[in-house]
Amino acid sequence: MNAASLARSGAALLGGDLARAENVAGGDLSRVVKIYLSDGRVAVVKSGPSPRMEAAMLGAIAASFAPAPAVLAVSDVALVLDVARSDGNFGAAWGSLGVALARLHAVRGTRYGWDADYAFGAVPIENGWADDWPAFWAARRLTVHVPHLPAALARRVAALVQALPNLLPLRPPPSLLHGDLWGGNVLVAGGEVSGLIDPACYFGHAEVDIAMLGLFDRPSPAFFASYGALAPGATTRLATYRLWPALVHLRLFGDGYRPMVERFLDEIGF
Repeated sequence: MNAASLARSGAALLGGDLARAENVAGGDLSRVVKIYLSDGRVAVVKSGPSPRMEAAMLGAIAASFAPAPAVLAVSDVALVLDVARSDGNFGAAWGSLGVALARLHAVRGTRYGWDADYAFGAVPIENGWADDWPAFWAARRLTVHVPHLPAALARRVAALVQALPNLLPLRPPPSLLHGDLWGGNVLVAGGEVSGLIDPACYFGHAEVDIAMLGLFDRPSPAFFASYGALAPGATTRLATYRLWPALVHLRLFGDGYRPMVERFLDEIGF
C-alpha cells in the first residue's frame, strides 16, 4: 500500500476527512504516515504484516503498565495510533527504560510462544507454543534459518542448535517480551520512555529483550540499576539470543550482516 492510500485508510477508520499527510521516517519493513484531519485530529497510520495482531501486542504492552501508543483504530490493512511524545534524546532515558521493561517482563505466561505467527518483512517469525525453552529457541528461532544460509554458516548454526540445552535455561519464567526492542523502537521525551513501538511480542526468557537492546546500543548502568542485574552466565546467553536478529538481518538485507552473524557464533564458541 502506498503512502497516499495508507493515509486515506487511516482517515476513513477515524471517520474524518484527510487534510494532509506526511511520511514518517524509520520503518524498514512497514510504511508509516502521520495524518492531519480537517477537524484538527492528528494520528499515526502504519501498515505491517498484521495490523490487528500488532494492535493486540500494543494492548498487551499497555496492560503491563509499560508505555505504548494508544490504538485508535485498526483494520486488516492499517493500524491507527495516537501520536506519542518524542524528542529523540534516548541516552537520557535508560533508567526509565529499565523500569518500563521490568513491568513488561513481570507479565508471565504459562508457555513459550504466542497465539499466532508474525513476520519481519518477508521473514516469518514462528511462535508455536512450547514448554521447553531451549527447544523453542532451537526450532523457532535458529533452525528455521538454516536452509537459507550459506553452507558454512548453516553447519555452525546447526551445531549450536545441538548444544542449546547446555547453554540456555530449561524453563525460565515465560515473560512477556517486546520481541524487537532496539533503540529505534523506543520513543522518549523529557528523559522518560513515552512509548514502546513496533512490537513482535511473545512469551520467552526476559534476557531476549536485553540482548536485542545491546545489538546496536549499549544499555547504561542506569538501565541495569532500574531493571536489575542479570543472572550469572549471561554473556553467552545474550550472544545466543542476538544471533537470531542477526540471522534475520542477514536474510533481509544481505551479506553485509554476515560478519555480525559470524561474530556472535565466535562469541558463543561455534
